[in-house]
Amino acid sequence: MTEITPSTDEFEAGWNYIQKGITKLKKILEGLPDPQFNSEEHMTLYTTIYNMCTQKNPLTKQLYDKYKKAIEEYLAETVLPSIKETYDEFILRELVKRWENHKVMVKWMSRFFTYLDRYFTVTNKLPSLHQVGMTCFQQLIYQEVHSNVKDAVIGLIAQDRKGKQIDRGLLKKVLDILVAVGTEETDYANDFETDMIKDTAAYYSRKSSNWVLKYSCPEYMLRAEESLKRERERVLHYLYDISEPKLVETLETELLVGHANQLLENEQSGCHSLFRDEKVDDITRICRLYHKIPQGLELVSSTFRQHVTDDGLAIVNQATETANNKAENGAGVDEQVLIRKMIDLYDKYMTYVGFMNHTSFHKSLKEAFEVFCNKNVADISSAELLATFCDNILRKGGNQKLSDEAIEDTLEKVVKLLQFVHDKDLFAEFYRKKLARRLLFDKSCSDELERSVLTKMKQLCGGQFTSKMEGMIMDFTLARENQAHFQEYLSNLSVENPMTDFNATVLTTGYWPSYKTSDINLPAEMVRCVEDFKEYYHSKSQKRRLHWIYSLGHCNILGKFDSKPIELLMSTFQAVVLLLFNNSDRLSYSEIKDQSNLGDDDLVRVLFTLSCAKYKILNKEPSTKSISPTDSFNFNPKFTDKMRRIKIPLPPTQERKKVVEDVDNGRRYLVDASVVRIMKSRKILSHQELITECVDQLKNLFKPDIKLIKKRIDDLINRDYLERDQKNPNTYRYVA
Repeated sequence: MTEITPSTDEFEAGWNYIQKGITKLKKILEGLPDPQFNSEEHMTLYTTIYNMCTQKNPLTKQLYDKYKKAIEEYLAETVLPSIKETYDEFILRELVKRWENHKVMVKWMSRFFTYLDRYFTVTNKLPSLHQVGMTCFQQLIYQEVHSNVKDAVIGLIAQDRKGKQIDRGLLKKVLDILVAVGTEETDYANDFETDMIKDTAAYYSRKSSNWVLKYSCPEYMLRAEESLKRERERVLHYLYDISEPKLVETLETELLVGHANQLLENEQSGCHSLFRDEKVDDITRICRLYHKIPQGLELVSSTFRQHVTDDGLAIVNQATETANNKAENGAGVDEQVLIRKMIDLYDKYMTYVGFMNHTSFHKSLKEAFEVFCNKNVADISSAELLATFCDNILRKGGNQKLSDEAIEDTLEKVVKLLQFVHDKDLFAEFYRKKLARRLLFDKSCSDELERSVLTKMKQLCGGQFTSKMEGMIMDFTLARENQAHFQEYLSNLSVENPMTDFNATVLTTGYWPSYKTSDINLPAEMVRCVEDFKEYYHSKSQKRRLHWIYSLGHCNILGKFDSKPIELLMSTFQAVVLLLFNNSDRLSYSEIKDQSNLGDDDLVRVLFTLSCAKYKILNKEPSTKSISPTDSFNFNPKFTDKMRRIKIPLPPTQERKKVVEDVDNGRRYLVDASVVRIMKSRKILSHQELITECVDQLKNLFKPDIKLIKKRIDDLINRDYLERDQKNPNTYRYVA
């Protein structure tokens, strides 16, 4: 069997005609005077190639090879020399021009030889005609000139950074060529971008070294921000998006990270001076620039923390100094001024935190406020000062004349300050004491406001924190209903009641602070009212026992003096003593004590307010400023006052020491409960783990002392709740 081979003469004859068409195409691309292809020429070339491919002896392989060779010859003989003889921007323009020509040439050549793509390349799994054309340009042109082209592109970018006018459209076209024909070694990302980033780093390294010596911190940051903006614009205009993260990282490293300490710690223009001078725009700019850099804002936030701490301590120190000066004149701490300043400080720096918008600043603000919000002022804890401030806001007749909306807003900010106070349980106890006085003496300005502030505390500290206080308000709501029912009960009594204006408030023992009970001898008028209420209450709740706390009662008594009758507002204790003089003109100290059954401490306070204080309802012999057991008293009919209604207050008792002692005692039980709760769930735990978990559980109420926890653990061991592991004494086991 013989192999049939195509005739050489047949191929040469056909190729010569095709060659003429290719030559004409080259002339057109080179701009030489030659008419464009008409449809007849195009059809003739296509038909010639078609016939050579479909004849009895197909010439497809030879045509495929000739197609490639024709392109290679043109690129090597014409295109490459024209590009190599240029430099800088001109080499880029020539490259773009030759690339556009090459795409036109491949397009027309592919049309002429389109029959090859239809069958031959597909059947033989060869690259398409277009792929062959692109590969030729890549291997013969780009591989040869890419180094010079890359340097020229980087050079133009450098001129752009210096502010010179460049052709950005040209750069975009050149980089498109890099992406289109670059190989793995010479593509955009692995070749050009790498060198471009290195040049960028070197450029901004030089710039930053110059700027840091020449400009202040705010001025430097302005230039850094502007540089970042311009680099992003370059990506938008001619670089590819994949370059933006690398460019930004490079600029952040060279402009921000490398000079961070020198800039931010600068005494004249660094962070401390910016916070001091309240340069919000400059601080915000620094945060914008540094917030994406790992640990970039640590130095700024630490400076912020120290600045806020210093401002807060200055307020506390000033309040302490003022309080010490006032103490010499008998005055105390002005908590209204102090807490107001703290609220203003919080508002001011929360605005900063909002602008800076980063968790590290929230943490720094919290740590700073925890420092000075837990400082005592003239031996008064911040917990008590906050409670007193709230009392003044919520009490009728307080020195803060505010609308309900302003009170609501102020109390919300007080609760925000409360989150920084470690001894929240101490605050709760002081607040509960003051809430009790507001409710019992009808001094609360609004039930709604009382409930509102408790809701805010509950959200911050949990339901257990406010449960007793909520119970107190509930008691008073029920007490109003009780009083209405009691009045209805009195009206239904067959016997006329001599004293119907009587109000009793029933308190639930577990909710309210503990009060001292006194078994005093009440006047007959009061005894009748008490008995009536007992009968009424037992008819409603037979299983409940009433314990009367007369020390919290108050009375209105009409005093008939020579000049005019005056209504006297006083405590039950004062009324009991004063009513004794309805039956006696003169009574000694011992007689008053026996008839009233008051203790010495209470009796001295009562007699002092009635005979030695502002309103001398009783005359005392001898006329001294103190009460002694040998004194005697008589009613003063000549007493007068310009008012027809006066209040005779008892001297305030010092509750601070007792509250602190009660809280300290309560903490022991809280620690016990926490330890038992932890051990009951964990069964076996090391000493350090138990301490850590206990502190974590109790931190929302108070900051427990490690010594206290150790002491309570030992006590629980003695009470057989826990035991030490025999092999490891630092490990505890749950027993109970």
